[in-house]
Amino acid sequence: MSLFYSGGMSLNDVFDAEGDRTKKPFRPIPSGRISGRSAFRFTIILFAGALSLLVFVPHREAVLAGITLLTLIIIYDKYHKPNPLSVILMAACRLMVFAVASIAVTGTVGKFAATAGLIQFAYVLVVSIAARREVAGEAPDSASAIPFMIAGISLLDGIVMAVLESPGWLAAGVAGFVLTLAGQKYFRGD
Repeated sequence: MSLFYSGGMSLNDVFDAEGDRTKKPFRPIPSGRISGRSAFRFTIILFAGALSLLVFVPHREAVLAGITLLTLIIIYDKYHKPNPLSVILMAACRLMVFAVASIAVTGTVGKFAATAGLIQFAYVLVVSIAARREVAGEAPDSASAIPFMIAGISLLDGIVMAVLESPGWLAAGVAGFVLTLAGQKYFRGD
């Protein structure tokens, strides 16, 4: 899933490079730190690695689910800027992470994976809408809640897993929340 995620971030940079030249020239491609061609090659390697690893999981139906996730990622990255409904695609990508993982391990999307995935779908939809409003200048002029909301993805996973599986997962969620917040001090999210 990390390879799919990283590939999606890289592809997003490739697709956004032209607009970023004027609006965000500090980004890696417009600033010249990496070429668009190299970024695209890296993206292909990440996606190929993600799909290749799914061949080795117990249930190979996960490859088809992985292709579905990859398709959603590509559509989102290509069309997210002009399309207000792209927030649904982003949330669907998060839902598919749960589907791919569940299918890979069990051969089906179990009720716990479906529940967790739908909860994260709703949460990521809210985060995406809030981030879009903030970028458009429609959000209040206060400190951004988006970094906390993004870190909250890990926390929510930990809470859901603690309820559905084992209380120990809450510690993983809290750790993910704290590490994400700490990392945001060093790596810009834009």
